[in-house]
This record gives sequence, C-alpha cells and structure tokens, in this order.
Amino acid sequence: MACFSPLGAARAALLSGIAATALTGCASVGTAPQLPSASFVANQEGPGEEYIIGPLDELQIFVWRNPELGGKVQVRPDGRITTPLITDMPAVGKTPTMLQQDIKLQLSQYITDPIVSVIVTSFNSTFSQQVRVVGATEKPASIPFRANMTVLDAMIAVGGLGEYAAGNKARLVRYDKGSGKQHEYGLRLNDLIKRGDVKANVRLQPGDVIIIPESMF
Repeated sequence: MACFSPLGAARAALLSGIAATALTGCASVGTAPQLPSASFVANQEGPGEEYIIGPLDELQIFVWRNPELGGKVQVRPDGRITTPLITDMPAVGKTPTMLQQDIKLQLSQYITDPIVSVIVTSFNSTFSQQVRVVGATEKPASIPFRANMTVLDAMIAVGGLGEYAAGNKARLVRYDKGSGKQHEYGLRLNDLIKRGDVKANVRLQPGDVIIIPESMF
C-alpha cells in the first residue's frame, strides 16, 4: 500500500485544484453572455416609440375634433408627406412622436392647441429598424421590428429551426449606438423551441441579427 506524507497530499490537492480551474477556464472561453428573459406576451403592438419612420411607411394621422385634417398617408420616396394644410413635411428619420409634434406646430397656425396623433400602420423599414435571422432556419428573413418583439416572435416568423440547426449555439449580434461597438450574446433556441424553456426567450431590439449555425454532426 502506498503512503503519502501530509506535504505530498497537500501538493496533490493543490495540483488538482489548478487543473480544475484550468478546465473551467477553457470551458468558458468563447461563451457569449446571456440576455435577461422576456415575457411571451407583448404589452404593446406595432412599432415601438423608438421606431424611425422610413420611406414608403404608411401613417395614420389623427387630429382631435378636426378629422378632415388627418387621414392615411404614405411617406413618399423623397421622405416627405403631404396632408391638408401641410405640404411636403419631412417624415423620414423621425419617430412618430417627433412627427406629431412637427404637425402640431404647423397646424397651430390655423387652429388653437391641436391634439395630434401619428400611428405607423404599415412599415417598410430600413435594416436598422429590422431584425434579421440568418443561418440554419427554414426561411432566413428580415423582419420589421415591433414593440416588445422577442426571439420567439422572430423564430415563428422564419418558420423555426432548420433540420441541422445547432440552436443552442446561436448568437445575437447587437449594435450599441452609444459605444459604436457590436456585442454578441448567446441564445438557447433549442431549449426555447424544442423544450419550451421560457427563460430562453429574450427581447429583441431594432437592428438585431440572429445567427444560427449548423451542427457539425
């Protein structure tokens, strides 16, 4: 029977701990951070408040007590709209809130304290306002972003995972306007779609790109 001195035992334990730490470190290399879980039910429909109006978007403009001054309009390719009493107002690049304030200012020349609402009813947004899903999915696509949109919404829109998709190795690429940098986050699409893990559903932002790799075997 082999015998170990206390010093030898301590040394063995230390080496074992170092080896375990090294293995843990290796396992964590390349692991993207995770985003917080999101609710399955959106509490708001349509484009969010941060939505930027683009060419060919369709708008519904309401003017309280003066319905004849509003109506449905489409943003022209030149980025402008025309409504009763307002000609060639720039709309592209503004949020609905910004546009309604501009319309209110113009209408103030004709009526007292106008109350204006602008709703985007149909949108053909630029890539910065879309969510793109590429890789091992049934039908890769660019999807117009909607308020409180989640990964589950995007996966339903593209028909789910492809046959050979490595869903739990998927990545979400997000551009941070503040820092001017891209960040990657890990997604667990297999857990979400095939196992119904609600914690794997995360909220999306305009411009997000979901990349789904294929399994190697």
